[in-house]
Amino acid sequence: MLVQRNYRVAAGPGRRAGEVDLILRERDGTLVFVEVRARASTSHGGAAASVSAAKRASLVLAAQHYLQRRGGAPPPCRFDVVAIDGERLEWLRAAFDAE
Repeated sequence: MLVQRNYRVAAGPGRRAGEVDLILRERDGTLVFVEVRARASTSHGGAAASVSAAKRASLVLAAQHYLQRRGGAPPPCRFDVVAIDGERLEWLRAAFDAE
């Protein structure tokens, strides 16, 4: 189930620190933070490879902010990547950890 789209966290006036494209909730209560990446081709590594360490860190920061705002005990969470290369779509479950 879709919880939120384009959740953004500001780093200061006029600056973004992080953004999560999609926040989903699975039937078991797990929150899934999803990064969607699209590339016309895989000639430069493809969509999945474009999720750099810096991008992962900004996703984790935004997810932590979301969970703090939500309050209470955090549910199980996961970070997924939806990689779109041309006409090919791949959903990478648990693509990376928060650490």
